[in-house]
Amino acid sequence: MKPTLLLLAAGMGSRYGGLKQLDGLGPNGETIMDYSIYDAIQAGFGKIVFVIRRDFEQQFREQVLSKYEGHIPAELVFQAIDALPEGFTVPEGREKPWGTNHAILMAKDVIKEPFCVINCDDFYNRDCFKVIGKFLSDLPKGARNSYAMVGFRVGNTLSENGTVSRGLCSTNAEGNLTTVVERTKIERRDGKVQYMNEDESWTIVDDNTPTSMNVWGFTPDYFEYSDAYFKEFLSDPKNMENKKSEYFIPMMVNKLINDNTATVKVLDTTSTWFGVTYPADRDGVVARIQKLIDEGVYPSKLF
Repeated sequence: MKPTLLLLAAGMGSRYGGLKQLDGLGPNGETIMDYSIYDAIQAGFGKIVFVIRRDFEQQFREQVLSKYEGHIPAELVFQAIDALPEGFTVPEGREKPWGTNHAILMAKDVIKEPFCVINCDDFYNRDCFKVIGKFLSDLPKGARNSYAMVGFRVGNTLSENGTVSRGLCSTNAEGNLTTVVERTKIERRDGKVQYMNEDESWTIVDDNTPTSMNVWGFTPDYFEYSDAYFKEFLSDPKNMENKKSEYFIPMMVNKLINDNTATVKVLDTTSTWFGVTYPADRDGVVARIQKLIDEGVYPSKLF
């Protein structure tokens, strides 16, 4: 069974100042997610599912879904703040969505096969999709509790225009994930990758340290665990009182690892990430995409 690609797009525009995922960066107006989908198709994925907000459904259908007709089946699901388990209601005054793992839950009724989760605004490059696509395709039918994460090398994930936030990963002897620690300020300083500590000192890390860029591979049982743990999350008074608390993917993954419920294989990739973290990144991204086209990696027009 071919795996599915689940694209998280409900947070469109929150940092960049507009629907940056719909920003045309390729020579024919291609977006970053167009290149991800093109690479996923080449890697053997059989379906794409987008998680979006209901309020820009029409624009999304016209500008995004229409271009994939005839290339790969596509579906939309919607993340809403009131999409909660029975017995729970939205706390008064809350406006912020419930986070990335809540977004994944929105797809539980349309995904019945192994699937990969990605962000829409990150250019992951082709090797990333080959690596995760092979892992998911090689899983035996009915597999459970065997997940994966593509571990980008941190030196391949930096911006030239400021610090970035990254989840630095630790693994055991079997190559399975043991922890993900979020570092909110990482950059190359004096030729070395470093992150800022709580006391504002800097710590050097090896360029090849595996890093989470939100490329996860799961099987459908992940939805069952996520449903159950979301109820625990909502039952904790501090998560209901804090109007900005979120149910993130690493929270769920760390619980499954710590409970010895599942393993998460960290898959190495030679891919170099790039993206529009800052508006100043845009011109560089356009140039890098054009270089890949000039080298024959991508056709000038994708779809």
